[in-house]
Amino acid sequence: MADTSGIGIGSVLVAGRGPMACAVVRAAETLGVKTVAVHSASERDARHVRLADDAVLLGPAPAAESYLSVPRLVEAARRSRVEAVLPVPPALAGNVELAAAVVEAGLTWVGPSAEVLERLGGDGAEPASAQGFLALVTDDGLRYVTPVRRDRDAGTARVSWTPAGWPGGDAPELPRAARRLAEVGWRGLVTVGIDPDGELAEVAAGSSLDLAVLERAHAVDAVELALRCAAGRWRPAPDTPGRAAVVAQLRATLPPGRAGRVTGRLPDLAGPADADVVAVGGYAPGDRLDGWYDALLATVSAAGPDTGTAAVRVADVLTGLPETGVPHDGAAVCQVLHRLAEG
Repeated sequence: MADTSGIGIGSVLVAGRGPMACAVVRAAETLGVKTVAVHSASERDARHVRLADDAVLLGPAPAAESYLSVPRLVEAARRSRVEAVLPVPPALAGNVELAAAVVEAGLTWVGPSAEVLERLGGDGAEPASAQGFLALVTDDGLRYVTPVRRDRDAGTARVSWTPAGWPGGDAPELPRAARRLAEVGWRGLVTVGIDPDGELAEVAAGSSLDLAVLERAHAVDAVELALRCAAGRWRPAPDTPGRAAVVAQLRATLPPGRAGRVTGRLPDLAGPADADVVAVGGYAPGDRLDGWYDALLATVSAAGPDTGTAAVRVADVLTGLPETGVPHDGAAVCQVLHRLAEG
């Protein structure tokens, strides 16, 4: 497939599902990059499949036999004749075997190389630390560095935000090891966790749930940054000053393994990179919510002159949602956002 995007990659296999895959497909479409979605047998008509230009069936519903299967993902990329594979969740972006297999197949891997992932112990887990930072790692070092704080419930990120006083002089000092990411060969987006002692705790590739904080804070498109970096088309540019930013995740609260049916409209507000508020829904009315997978329904992110304003903008989107057909944690998330807005 010829590259008509001007960024060095004309087509990409989007390895992922749910709202995060929808966000990647939507961003790629804006860039003029053809997208091929992947899906399991139980998600043939999922929203990320409908949004993409094309789609490939991976296998049965269990993730190990579909979304997380390295041989099936690589074969899907071969069959669809894409130029690159963009792994969406950290579980795939940090998979050493997948990164190596994609390159061996003659395709571009959008993320750190297998060698670097292995060296840094990439386990594909979402950073669990209460604080950390996001960045793009290039030949020139860390760009768009964005400190982040996280509120978690049972180990799952609900709300992430830039700390009070940022941008400004109150940003935490980066661990020395984090500043060496470029030296050891990491290239592309990175989400880092910092432990209570200020040392590096976790390092993750791919579209972490915090990544929209970087996008709103710097008015950039993370997908474009990742693709340009992978294609060698990224060039040094002045970093934007930065804005306060907040992102929240809306999740279904159905019992584990139970499916549901979405009957109402979820938050979905598209916009340019410099938009104050962006929402991405993973389902539309009538879509089935499969009990096999993560129950993430939508993400909402906002920027503002301060963290409190950004939190209010996210809460305004999530407050008073119409009946969605499935129970969700919107009220609990809004409580966190209101506390954040109150300082």
